[in-house]
Amino acid sequence: MKINLPTSRSLIATAVMSAIYAPTTLAQDALAVERPKSIEKIQVTATRRSGTVQDVPLNITALNGDVIQQQNITDVYDIARWVPGLTVPDQGSRSDAALIVRGLNTNDSGPGSDGGTVATYVGEIPLYVNMKLVDIERVEVLIGPQGTLYGAGTLGGAIRYLPKAPELDFTSGEVFGDIYSIAESDSLSGEAGFIYNLPLVDDELAMRVSLNYLSDSGFIDYNYVVREPGTSLPDPDWSNAAEVDDNIRQVTDANGEQTLTTRIALRWQPTNWVDATLNYFRQDQEAEGRSIVHAESLADSNPLSDIIGDYESAYRVEEPYDRTDDLYSLEITADLGWAELVSATGYSTWEQLGQRDQTDLLIRLDYSYEEFPAFAAFTREDGDQNIFTQEVRLVSQIDSDWSWIVGGYYNNNESDTSSSEFTPGFDEYAINVWGVDGNLRPDSLEYYSVDQTEITEKAIFGELTWKATEKLEFTAGTRFYEYDVWNRSAVDLPLFYSVFTGRAPDSIELDYETNSVKDDGNLLKFNTNYTFTDDIMGYLTVSEGFRIGGSNGVAACPGNVDELPNQIVCALPNEVNYLADTTTNYEVGFKSSWLRNKFHFNAALFNVDWENAQVGGATVNGQQPITANAGSANSKGVEISARAVLSNSLTSYATYAYTKAELTEDAPFLFDIVGETGSALQDFYDGKDGDRLPGSPETQFSFGSTYSKEVFDDLLLDINYGLTYQSDVITKVGMRADGEKLPGYALSNLSAKLSDTDWSVTFYIDNLFDKYAFSATRRDKGDIGLARFPEMNTNGTSIQRNYGHYLITPRTVGMRFRYQFGL
Repeated sequence: MKINLPTSRSLIATAVMSAIYAPTTLAQDALAVERPKSIEKIQVTATRRSGTVQDVPLNITALNGDVIQQQNITDVYDIARWVPGLTVPDQGSRSDAALIVRGLNTNDSGPGSDGGTVATYVGEIPLYVNMKLVDIERVEVLIGPQGTLYGAGTLGGAIRYLPKAPELDFTSGEVFGDIYSIAESDSLSGEAGFIYNLPLVDDELAMRVSLNYLSDSGFIDYNYVVREPGTSLPDPDWSNAAEVDDNIRQVTDANGEQTLTTRIALRWQPTNWVDATLNYFRQDQEAEGRSIVHAESLADSNPLSDIIGDYESAYRVEEPYDRTDDLYSLEITADLGWAELVSATGYSTWEQLGQRDQTDLLIRLDYSYEEFPAFAAFTREDGDQNIFTQEVRLVSQIDSDWSWIVGGYYNNNESDTSSSEFTPGFDEYAINVWGVDGNLRPDSLEYYSVDQTEITEKAIFGELTWKATEKLEFTAGTRFYEYDVWNRSAVDLPLFYSVFTGRAPDSIELDYETNSVKDDGNLLKFNTNYTFTDDIMGYLTVSEGFRIGGSNGVAACPGNVDELPNQIVCALPNEVNYLADTTTNYEVGFKSSWLRNKFHFNAALFNVDWENAQVGGATVNGQQPITANAGSANSKGVEISARAVLSNSLTSYATYAYTKAELTEDAPFLFDIVGETGSALQDFYDGKDGDRLPGSPETQFSFGSTYSKEVFDDLLLDINYGLTYQSDVITKVGMRADGEKLPGYALSNLSAKLSDTDWSVTFYIDNLFDKYAFSATRRDKGDIGLARFPEMNTNGTSIQRNYGHYLITPRTVGMRFRYQFGL
């Protein structure tokens, strides 16, 4: 067998982010003839049909495998820097990536666990995972609502990770590695893996295996961790070195991760009209602490504010988080002649186990925990999820002015999660110091909750396209959907009842509350496109997207909740359930190619209306995380991308996006603060018509360039430079509720790659100028007693450390190698 590698060492490299390259071929007379270079046409399947990026009448960015390697794109955070309209605030490996398209976001750090406003797919299967980009054919980012073809969760758009399929006709392999150093880190980081493609039966059956292991050291130190929660003082005399050492320990580089990504694919093509691929994907992630620093997030009254460093976290306990994702999928394509039949079956599981500092939440509840000098609380998170997905669709293939797509979709999602909150030593303190007549709680279990949810979604969908003339096309689409959400949940406060009411010291009593929500509806899409010339196409799109509603999984409060003197965790009537939210997108754009395909210029103007926008909040009683509805919002702006071949040695790429996203009606009680209507306090905490939405910049810009040159007679040198910029980001709707403005920043990346036909070595520097910048926040200044209104300040301000800033990764210097072989 023969590996399918480039046939000339003079191959010119691709352009930054656009996969721009033109191979040099050998003329039949054996003389090397260099042809003029042009932009490669990347094939995409976002519309469920194959076409090039320039031919598809929608706003799509495609990154192929070459670009992913050249720009050191390893995950969705890197992708977002090069896609106009997409924002993913870097929150490190422990936090789920918050995907924001066109500013459609209401939360301070992006969409929460409800799935966000952007759907993600691995192949044909919907799966939310911050996937490491290993052995990827390409990534397609669809900007704008995609409800008709992609269903729920596509309020803003969709991201498709398309793995490379097994090759049936040759054996090949690849080994690769990366070693790098992060500024502020005490140790090196590294990554290594391999890819192997093996035909089992020539032209009929093949297997492809890939494995990748990442060991990232991290760069943030947890230097204020208590040695023994409930015994050690979290706030000793910081000027007394001996006392500090007795109570506090340091954990260096505490936000790293170790991730193993594995994929096994088996492809079977028994005839020329049937092609089936069975996939198994697994990602094991062992993340450490949050990428949060507290250098500018502590009250002046907190003694730590004078000594904490720029790359230090003040959390009192370590925050490990383990997550395992498994995906089994079977994708079958059958060419029926008159139509293509596609069946996509997927079964995925997700498991998590984590720990986090919970001290500040309990202090904020004003239950007198702060009176215990050694108080340090932590939460254990445990959960699993099972998802079954089936989609079947037919795509017409008849040569006609009419073409169509029709399909059906089924999804069943079952999750089971629990949260255990521990307050070591507090039971003994309450009994011995306060004189409470109760039982000690050996397990220190202060709070325990369980939540079981089942979501079933069904849909039928279709699109019909009419080619009115050789230049003019019309497409109309619809999706009819229905969903059912069933939830069963319960909460107990074991330590409170054992210590203060004399309940058994090992008891857990759960009174389950069951809720259900169901809804149905339909989504519409209309598109028309006109081909002015072979190189210029314009389009107009009106499309809708939606996200399902559901239950918050918190038991309803009793009618006399305001009269109860004890701790209670419950949901008020408006906190029990939340509604589905929808978007309607109006977009006009054009795509153009100039100078014999040496220059591409694409642009889109959009206006998105968002109804019943979902927003993350917390219950009044017990501060349990919930989702609520915030009314209506709007996003409008422009997105531009350009690619250029400046010479046979120099190529460039640039993007620009401007987005104005804001509320379009008042949102009373948006931040769960109830005060006198019209008062300064109420106005400060209510959302108002015209308030800017948080989490994403108004302006984004990127520029990249690649210079390629043959050196040492037969080697190729590629020098890549990339610049990405974003303007300021606000952390709360309208800067209300003690929100703040995070300054904009620019990042530069530089790399040099030396390559031969079968190997390459790349030296790179990411964040070239070591920019120190915040990407998002956790909580707000009100958590440290600096709320604008004194009545909103919390107690125990000297030990509050909950509010913090997510930090982008400092300068990273590294070297990658890659070796390909064929048999």
